[in-house]
Amino acid sequence: MAQDYYELLGVGRDVGADELKRAYRRLARQLHPDVNEAPDAADRFKEVTTAYEVLSDPQKRSIYDRGGNPLGGAHHGFGQGFSFDDIMDAFFGQGSARGPRSRTQRGQDALLRLTVDLAEAAFGVTHELKVDTAVLCVTCDGSGAREGSQPVTCGTCHGHGDVQHVQRSLLGDIRTSRPCPTCQGYGSVIPDPCHECGGDGRVRSRRSLTVTIPAGVDQGTRIQLTGEGEVGPGGGPAGDLYVEIEVSRHPVYTRKGDQLRCQVTVPMTAAALGTHLDLPTLESDLPEHAGPDTVDVVIGAGVQSGDVVTVRGQGIPRLRGPGRGDLLVQVLVETPGQLDDDQRELLQELATLRGEERPEARLGASHKSVFGRIKDAFR
Repeated sequence: MAQDYYELLGVGRDVGADELKRAYRRLARQLHPDVNEAPDAADRFKEVTTAYEVLSDPQKRSIYDRGGNPLGGAHHGFGQGFSFDDIMDAFFGQGSARGPRSRTQRGQDALLRLTVDLAEAAFGVTHELKVDTAVLCVTCDGSGAREGSQPVTCGTCHGHGDVQHVQRSLLGDIRTSRPCPTCQGYGSVIPDPCHECGGDGRVRSRRSLTVTIPAGVDQGTRIQLTGEGEVGPGGGPAGDLYVEIEVSRHPVYTRKGDQLRCQVTVPMTAAALGTHLDLPTLESDLPEHAGPDTVDVVIGAGVQSGDVVTVRGQGIPRLRGPGRGDLLVQVLVETPGQLDDDQRELLQELATLRGEERPEARLGASHKSVFGRIKDAFR
């Protein structure tokens, strides 16, 4: 051969594969026609590519070192035995997925839904969960191999994890790398897999887990438990477990944000004269609570049906921040449907005193003035 491939790449004759690859990458970055505008850049790039092709192939390198022609008299340069992987490596480091991949991988995250009462969501609770996930195989400690054995180097790819495929084209032979079909890209095989996990390094198991639900969570809130998800293949680190909260319907109260809402119905006389109501607190639903069982709601005299009474600080504890929201009580006024003679006489007397024997009907909202409707729209 007229050219000294070792000198062309700037390496010694005892150069190893890694050092050879680094030398080629360095020169390829400098000489590629898309980067270097020198007139001879393309020719020099073809020369170093041919040199690397020969020296990176043990069989061709052996022929070259003995003084033979490793290319078999075929056309030299760019396109003959050319590897797209090497060019990708030259410009992007590891352009293709070369080398064996690790058997140890991170596990997947898991999602679990937990239904709680409104009081539990509001004030927090501790629940014990039953979780069915992949856990570390204790028999092989995640290695996947039976006790006393270990993985061995793959005989197909010789530990590289990928195999070379050659495809002929107009440019010559194009080499591409693909994951080894024998070892699936791991570079090793397990000839004697663990009888418990079948070589996966993990098994499925049902276990108990205690989760603390903070006060103030709402429907759809997700609580992250780091490292409590699926153990990864090969005994890899576990993913995370997410607990999604579902809040069951309460017979009295509804929730909107940090507000607690309910409706109460009072008789017409109580609405006219005013009254006090004792409502059960949301805390009273909890098995153990230290606060009062009821809250006093003051209904002012003359309250109208649909009016809302606000009780400060009796709503839902805030999830992010101190304090609680408010309790909103909507009042519905009940008109008596059946009256005895005494009751009818008293009401007629009241109507006479108020001048309401034949009251004039008040027009609804649709008959308000234009300014009244605008005022309501902005309210």
